[in-house]
Amino acid sequence: MMAALKAEEQNHLQLMEREEMDGEDDLFEAIEKLINQGINAGDVKKLQDAGIYTCNGLMMFTKKHLTGIKGLSEAKVDKICEAAEKIVNYGYITGSDALLKRKSVIRITTGSQALDELLGGGIETSAITEAFGEFRSGKTQLAHTLCVSTQLPTQMHGGNGKVAYIDTEGTFRPDRIVPIAERFGMDPGAVLDNIIYARAYTYEHQYNLLLGLAAKMSEEPYRLLIVDSVIALFRVDFTGRGELAERQQKLAQMLSRLIKIAEEFNVAVYMTNQVIADPGGGMFISDPKKPAGGHVLAHAATIRLMFRKGKGEQRVCKVFDAPNLPEAEAVFQITSGGIADAKD
Repeated sequence: MMAALKAEEQNHLQLMEREEMDGEDDLFEAIEKLINQGINAGDVKKLQDAGIYTCNGLMMFTKKHLTGIKGLSEAKVDKICEAAEKIVNYGYITGSDALLKRKSVIRITTGSQALDELLGGGIETSAITEAFGEFRSGKTQLAHTLCVSTQLPTQMHGGNGKVAYIDTEGTFRPDRIVPIAERFGMDPGAVLDNIIYARAYTYEHQYNLLLGLAAKMSEEPYRLLIVDSVIALFRVDFTGRGELAERQQKLAQMLSRLIKIAEEFNVAVYMTNQVIADPGGGMFISDPKKPAGGHVLAHAATIRLMFRKGKGEQRVCKVFDAPNLPEAEAVFQITSGGIADAKD
């Protein structure tokens, strides 16, 4: 009986995925549409080779960047941009239209009702959510839970989509996904098949992995991109004050790419961040630590969450900065089935 119910649920999930894919075309315009505007198919192929798969994505690049693509002259780039402007409206829209556009935003459950309420419904798409805190504060555990909850149907507060995971610290554990999938009543094998995973070893490798995602996201319905952690490789590859300016510039470029992916494909970006000791914190601050990455990272993240340890397996999440959420706290618990509500 249970097996029959699970099979029926799986078919329903696949059906939902097909419906979702039909509605996906409304979010972005495929780069191939430029051919109908008189652009050479060879030039479109050059754009795709450079990681540009949608007209929306094309409009997010400067002409200087586009002329840097091998085989594209200034005249060609001008013609391509003119054609893209006919397909995608990148001018002003009214506040009412912006409100309507916000309706396409999906909020993905964290597994904890208290945490969802704190976040206004869950981790939202078309935005970057940054979680920072000390080691063992629950950042990676939330990432693993989101890997599963993103694949739930939207009526179950999921994202009904696939997940991309970029790991810079070697902390992704596929065996951890199994009990979380079982908790949500999903097939662990199918859940793992819907997660694409890459281990990054240098900041350049990390950036190139992001460039390669556009091809995958333009073909299949992805709803979540996890970068765990965003800053680790930058702290290793750049050392000392002499390289700080270059580090921040490269970090800004990578964060800009993350913002573009989030908005171009209506994907939720969840990134973890490390903390650094704050010598200027003073003796009156009980916990003189601040997130790494400086102002560059602070301005890039839409929602910043501060995690800290609580009693036993309990953890506390505080909204550190968000454009539409009040500064408040929520207590959650780490269980074998992922993030859940704290038990009193």
